[in-house]
Amino acid sequence: MKNTCLRIGRFYLEGFRHMTWGRTLWILILLKLFVIFVLLKLFFFPDFLNQVAGSEEGKAEYVSRQLMAPPPD
Repeated sequence: MKNTCLRIGRFYLEGFRHMTWGRTLWILILLKLFVIFVLLKLFFFPDFLNQVAGSEEGKAEYVSRQLMAPPPD
């Protein structure tokens, strides 16, 4: 089992060493992930719960009120 894991690890390590376009593609993938998770969250998904209720108790109360409220018509 250990030998198989080492062989698989060496296979991937050797493959990543000899990449030509792969490094560029990995950089693009990481850059896209950064944009998706960091920039979009900052600009398009504000922390609404902190704006409505600041403290932990206030947040819990707000969420419970929203869950128990009748649905809008």
